[in-house]
Amino acid sequence: MSILVCGSLAFDTIMTFEGRFAEQILPSQLHILNVSFLVPGLRREYGGCAGNIAYGLRQLGAEVVPLAMLGNDGGEYLDRLRGLGVDTRHVSSSAESYTAQAMIMTDRDNNQITAFHPGAMSSAHDNPVPRRDDLKVAIISPDGREAMLTHARQLHDAGVPFVFDPGQGLPMFNGEELRQFIELASWVTLNDYEAQMLCDRTGLTLDAIAAKVQGLIVTLGAEGCDVWDGSAAKVRVAGMPAATVVDPTGCGDAFRAALLHGLEQGWSLQRCAELGNRMGAVKIASRGGQNYTL
Repeated sequence: MSILVCGSLAFDTIMTFEGRFAEQILPSQLHILNVSFLVPGLRREYGGCAGNIAYGLRQLGAEVVPLAMLGNDGGEYLDRLRGLGVDTRHVSSSAESYTAQAMIMTDRDNNQITAFHPGAMSSAHDNPVPRRDDLKVAIISPDGREAMLTHARQLHDAGVPFVFDPGQGLPMFNGEELRQFIELASWVTLNDYEAQMLCDRTGLTLDAIAAKVQGLIVTLGAEGCDVWDGSAAKVRVAGMPAATVVDPTGCGDAFRAALLHGLEQGWSLQRCAELGNRMGAVKIASRGGQNYTL
């Protein structure tokens, strides 16, 4: 069986700032903010949530089907995916746009500032959920706004259970739209900041959200994650210490890949989270979004 990954494909420009953002930004001067960061470390990587998740799933031996958009400069990314053994039949391209681009700057405390150009991702809603009998589970990860709304409805109508993990795309949606995602999804996953925002916008508590879906996961960084699995009470799944902290970029996508793999295998949500914590620890000790090995 295959796993459908709805999300972005992007080129990541990753920069390292050796200081601390907090030492460069004056809170009293935010209304006239004008800062510059010297970034001696810079590299370009294959990224985007769909690409990173697909990479992690292939590391686990899973069959993965990305539903995503590339731009007119995306030929090398398509070759990259095919080289990993990824089914690219549902990766479309836009001749009029660049592939999405993320510019990510990380300081010495692993805080990040990201600028994102959506490019071809803005047309992802024109690429519909495929009608395939082999799709066992799917994920709605950060993508174009209309694509996330459209694909969630299409997956629900097709009877394909899916994870709603809006990530940094969550602020694009109002409370009513977020409540609709929850109603359509089988599982919801967020980090602790996103979880607070989701509660604020929907007016629902985490317990109330958990009662509407088969499972809820709230990740807590090095502390692990909180898991609500079905009717069971919240369980804390301890984090796994990383051998070293090199780069946090892509850790969330590594966790998503582990979660999807476990769900496709029929594991409990707690076991899925344990593998997710392990993959996140492996990823944070590696450099680059798609350059780690289990």
